[in-house]
Amino acid sequence: MTTSLGHTPGRTGPHPPRRMPGWAKAVTAIAVVLVVLFAGIRLAVLPGFKDLFGTETRDRSGPALLKSIKDMSRYDAASGNFQVVVDLEKDTKYLPDAIRGTRTLYVGAGTVEAYVDLGRLGAKDVSVNGDRTSATLRLPHARLGRPALDADHSYAVSKQRGLLDRLGDLFSDNPNSEHAVQRLAVRHIGEAAKDSGLTARAEANTTGMLEGLLHSLGFKEVHVSYGTT
Repeated sequence: MTTSLGHTPGRTGPHPPRRMPGWAKAVTAIAVVLVVLFAGIRLAVLPGFKDLFGTETRDRSGPALLKSIKDMSRYDAASGNFQVVVDLEKDTKYLPDAIRGTRTLYVGAGTVEAYVDLGRLGAKDVSVNGDRTSATLRLPHARLGRPALDADHSYAVSKQRGLLDRLGDLFSDNPNSEHAVQRLAVRHIGEAAKDSGLTARAEANTTGMLEGLLHSLGFKEVHVSYGTT
C-alpha cells in the first residue's frame, strides 16, 4: 500500500511572520523622533511650562543645633594662606595598575591662624610702675592653630583607578572619597606653616596692638616680651 505525499486536507503549516509595511516603519520612526525632541526641548510656546525633564532641588535639612559654647581668650594676630599639590598613589603587589591601584592629583588650599593666648597671663606676667607711665608684659610665645582646608578652592585635578577599584566603588557608601588626599593636604599645609615665620609675625603684630592700646591709656613706655609663662 502506498501513501500519497500530497497535501493532507485539514492540516495547515506554520504561517510566515507578518512584516511591518515600509510606510508603517517610517511613521513609527518619525513618531519616536518627535517624542524625543518634544521631551528634550523647552516648551517655549506654552508660558509657564518648564523643561519636561527639568530637575528641582529642595533643601530638607533640619535646623542647626548649638552643641556648645567655648570662651576664647586668644588674640589671632596673623593668618597664612597656603596651597599644596598632593600626588597620592597606591599600588598593589603583583597586580598592574590597570587592575588594582589608584592615583589622585589634588590641589589643596587652606589657612592657618597664628595666635597668642592672652588667657595664660598671670599677675606675675604684668607689672606697672607707681605713676602708671610704664608697663611690662611677658606673654607666651605665639602658636599655630589647626589648618583649615578651604573646600571652595580645593579640588581633584585627576583620578586614575584600576578595574577592581572601580568595581569596589559600586558597592561603597562613599565612592570616590577624597579623605586621604585631604588629610595629606592638611598635614602638608601645617608643615609649611611651621617654616613660614607665621608665629614671629603674630608676635610682632601682638606687640604693636598692645603698645597702641596702652599708649592710648596714658602709658608712655610699654615693654613686651615672649617666653614661657
